[in-house]
Amino acid sequence: MRDIMMNKRNPEMQDGEMDVLEQYAEMCRYQNKQRGKSEEDSLVNEEENENGENKSKTENAEKEKNLEKEDTQNEQIKEMGQVVLDSNSRKHKVELLTIIGEVEGHESAPSHSKTTKYEHVLPKLAIIEDDEEIEGLLILLNTVGGDVEAGLAIAEMIASLSIPTVSLVLGGGHSIGVPMAVSADYSFVVPSATMVIHPVRSSGMFIGVAQTYRNMEKIQDRITTFISKHSRASQERLEELMLDTTQLVKDVGTMLEGKEAVQEGLIDEVGGIKEALAKLYEMIEKKNRQ
Repeated sequence: MRDIMMNKRNPEMQDGEMDVLEQYAEMCRYQNKQRGKSEEDSLVNEEENENGENKSKTENAEKEKNLEKEDTQNEQIKEMGQVVLDSNSRKHKVELLTIIGEVEGHESAPSHSKTTKYEHVLPKLAIIEDDEEIEGLLILLNTVGGDVEAGLAIAEMIASLSIPTVSLVLGGGHSIGVPMAVSADYSFVVPSATMVIHPVRSSGMFIGVAQTYRNMEKIQDRITTFISKHSRASQERLEELMLDTTQLVKDVGTMLEGKEAVQEGLIDEVGGIKEALAKLYEMIEKKNRQ
């Protein structure tokens, strides 16, 4: 074939032979072109397949990560009533803390009672303060009250946090639940919620002497002082509400519904979860601008 191509310009070659050579040369060029295109397409397909596999691996890893995160959150909710809220469009990382049922203190409550254990809440609040990624705290309360010392300890911890805090009273925020509700930087109550304010009670052995009365009075003063410092209600008005004998059938004190709690200055605003989160995001962004 090489000899034929070298003799291509030989004037003695017939026209038919020249046509055959031209056709053959054209065929070779076409085959080379197709071969190059095929190799290029093969490389493109390999690259696309590799990209597809990488994308699939990334998607699977992301799904596994989301599932693990969801499992962790579900476990936190089940065991502690706590979870991190970080799926909002503003990308704020907010810790959710729930105070439900009876606040359990130095003595364990009956096994059938729903309780919030202060030995769980206090370390969690310390972790929140220490974690630089946590930007705010939302507290949900639906509590009948409980141990005075434990409730005040939780309230003092919340009040001393350096991050913005918002509380939301749902159902009830009774007794020692009142200081915990007002301990946040801003407080909300749903319209149907109630808050009971009453004098300090004592369970167990009670010695009827003057010293016992003075001790009870001091405990009550600690509670009313804390509430008045963290709300718009005065200590004198709180004592009036505590000693009201016209409202509760079997007790002394006052039951306030959501709107009444705001009117008395205990709670800042009537609202729900939407308003509570919006206010918390606003406070976080204001702090970040400073």
